[in-house]
Amino acid sequence: AELHFRLLILQRLRYTSPPSDSALSSLFVFHLEGNECISANAKHCGECIQAGAKCGWCEQEGEALSTRCDEVESLKDRGCNDSQIQNPTGKKWIITNKRVTNRKKVTGVETNKPKPEEITQIQPQKLRLNLRSGQPQSFDLKFKRAEDYPIDLYYLMDLSYSMKDDLENVKNLGTSLMLEMKKITSDFHIGFGSFVEKTVMPYISTTPSKLLNPCTGDQNCTSPFSYKNVLSLTSDGNMFNSLVGKQQISGNLDSPEGGFDAIMQVAVCGKEIGWRNVTRLLVFSTDAGFHFAGDGKLGGIVLPNDGKCHLEDNVYTMSHYYDYPSIAHLVQKLSDNNIQTIFAVTEEFQPVYQELKNLIPKSAVGTLSANSSNVINLIIDAYNSLSSEVILDNSKLPEGVEIEYKSQCKNGVVNDKDDGRKCSNISIGDEVNFNITVTSKGCPNEGKSETIKIKPLGFTEEVEIILNFICDCQCQNNDVVKKSEKCSLNGTFECGACRCFEGRVGRNCECSSNDMATDDMDQTCRKDNSTDICSNNGECVCGTCECKKRPNPEERYSGQFCECDNFNCDRSENKLCGGNGRCVCRECICDPMWSGRACDCSLDNSTCLATNKQICNGRGRCECGVCKCTDPKFQGPTCETCPTCPGVCAEHKLCVQCRAFGTGEKMKTCKEECSYFNLITVKDRNKLPQPNDYPYPVMHCKERDANDCWFYYTYAVNDTEREVHVVDKLDCPSGPDIIPIVAGVVAGIVLIGLALLLIWKLLMIIHDRREFAKFEKEKMNAKWDTGENPIYKSAVTTVVNPKYEGKC
Repeated sequence: AELHFRLLILQRLRYTSPPSDSALSSLFVFHLEGNECISANAKHCGECIQAGAKCGWCEQEGEALSTRCDEVESLKDRGCNDSQIQNPTGKKWIITNKRVTNRKKVTGVETNKPKPEEITQIQPQKLRLNLRSGQPQSFDLKFKRAEDYPIDLYYLMDLSYSMKDDLENVKNLGTSLMLEMKKITSDFHIGFGSFVEKTVMPYISTTPSKLLNPCTGDQNCTSPFSYKNVLSLTSDGNMFNSLVGKQQISGNLDSPEGGFDAIMQVAVCGKEIGWRNVTRLLVFSTDAGFHFAGDGKLGGIVLPNDGKCHLEDNVYTMSHYYDYPSIAHLVQKLSDNNIQTIFAVTEEFQPVYQELKNLIPKSAVGTLSANSSNVINLIIDAYNSLSSEVILDNSKLPEGVEIEYKSQCKNGVVNDKDDGRKCSNISIGDEVNFNITVTSKGCPNEGKSETIKIKPLGFTEEVEIILNFICDCQCQNNDVVKKSEKCSLNGTFECGACRCFEGRVGRNCECSSNDMATDDMDQTCRKDNSTDICSNNGECVCGTCECKKRPNPEERYSGQFCECDNFNCDRSENKLCGGNGRCVCRECICDPMWSGRACDCSLDNSTCLATNKQICNGRGRCECGVCKCTDPKFQGPTCETCPTCPGVCAEHKLCVQCRAFGTGEKMKTCKEECSYFNLITVKDRNKLPQPNDYPYPVMHCKERDANDCWFYYTYAVNDTEREVHVVDKLDCPSGPDIIPIVAGVVAGIVLIGLALLLIWKLLMIIHDRREFAKFEKEKMNAKWDTGENPIYKSAVTTVVNPKYEGKC
């Protein structure tokens, strides 16, 4: 039935094709997000006020049960008297509101020094909120970090063998740290504890000799242990030096240490450690990683850590019995005991403890030097970092209760949402404010009171908030008549209506619920033997249709069978009956001078008059106040525009030129004279509209500017709007290409030069050959004298050996 109703709306809105899934979905979302008061279908006042903050219950007699719960303004519009509307509101009461302490640090002896529990840093301390469903209650919380506030610092140190050189520097830490911390507070306590590892394999060697001295060689080490509380918190720095000076290094086998066991005991053994209700700092010093929950299985330890104190003679005795605590378990215990942790670790393990810091609120990480020589500066810097940030946290909220924070921090910085819980860069003595809003939904915890607490992390002070939930109306407690005659003795008369007993229905509880679905009773609620009861727009109660109520109080079902309504008529421009009529039983009754199914057809012809006083310029007919041009060349609201007539391109050339390219004669007056059309740019001429693309004429234009560049555009009139599509680039004639010309000239000169050289060479070869031939000819014709030269002497001289006889 609901789907049929939505489809009917879509048809009335004149969908030309079947509605899409998204269209149907949007209508259903609208329906579901309507009036939450009506959607609740409340049967009594308590259910009504729990539906939403704007819901009220009309206890005025004569109202139908289905119409009593609605938004308060709608009830008033329908005539329900203010005094007859139940609309309880939430309230807040501040029970304890002690002002924050304004205290300055005093040098010397202070005679009237307040105790730590007498110092107030948060205001108010206790309040009560009465919450109604959906109606938020807000209050302001003030925080001021008191100056000279006491500090407890517990130094927890890894005494595995790798920390040997560090121990020497820590032995004198007490007095030195006392002197530095005295600059911050006059009330400072310090304690010391140490840890190594669980005393089982494979964490330590369990051979008897190694249990006595786990170190190798001539090193004298103490027996391994899990955790020792060496010195409870004290103001005596010399005692710290004395006891720490007696400590000895121990040893273990694996690299990660059992520091988590030690942190857990320090957090939960408050009495043994000596924690006061002041600022609590835990300095965790190590040069190694850590074991956590699950690692105990390596030593056969499977019981999870119980988070309780197990110190006997200041030694943790259950390390062999309980597993290491998990990180989440540590976070809980540190937070519950308001302990702020400072991890003093070597540079090698900085990344590991940085990740751990991100999981533990109000913690800091400092880089410890190789021998812990910088530990005092590290502690001071970490303390300043922690004390400069205030983070609010709350206890577990009851189901259906939400809380929001908004902070007003130093220098006017305002944070909300997730950052609304905190303020940073706070100095001692600075005051910050938080606005806290608490909202409930429905009736949490069946209306029983709940208590929640809000506190700044790392501080012992907290705000206690008592939550009371408004789940019933005042009229449900006053003037209640059980088995009232108004309810046929079958119900309780309260808040102006009958609250029927189980099994009874009807305005006066006059019918049995077992009889409601019988065919005889339902038959009187069907129109024309239809299968739909009350046209699917109501309920058949005791044989009479009670029509459903709409989220919009202006919309109503009516009729004997709820077959009529005043909102399901034809629409125009998303207005019911075009805004020119009224909807009566799904039919539009139009106002004078209007006609049509949606009253969207005007009978006034004045809007069709052209400048020549003719209807539609004599080139069309006036239909519903709009011209329908019969001559296809003419367009516009009065058929006076002809976009394809001669001269159109020249007429709009200058305006197109100035708007598209910022040039031309109208460049300076373009904004004033050329804003009469919509300009749309396209990349090339192929993107310009074509005559067959639109139902109206499109004129193609080609014009040239002063630089002999062509630009192309189209001009058209779309109903009452003029559209110009223009190609965004000018078509300019291209100039000569210099490079090829220069290259051609150079190549020509070179070629001509080469040709001249070749011709010269050829001529020289021909000339040389002719000369040589002439020489040969003259040589042949020459006649030379063959006589000897009288002055010629031979270069050869012959000498005869006188001893030579010619014998061998």
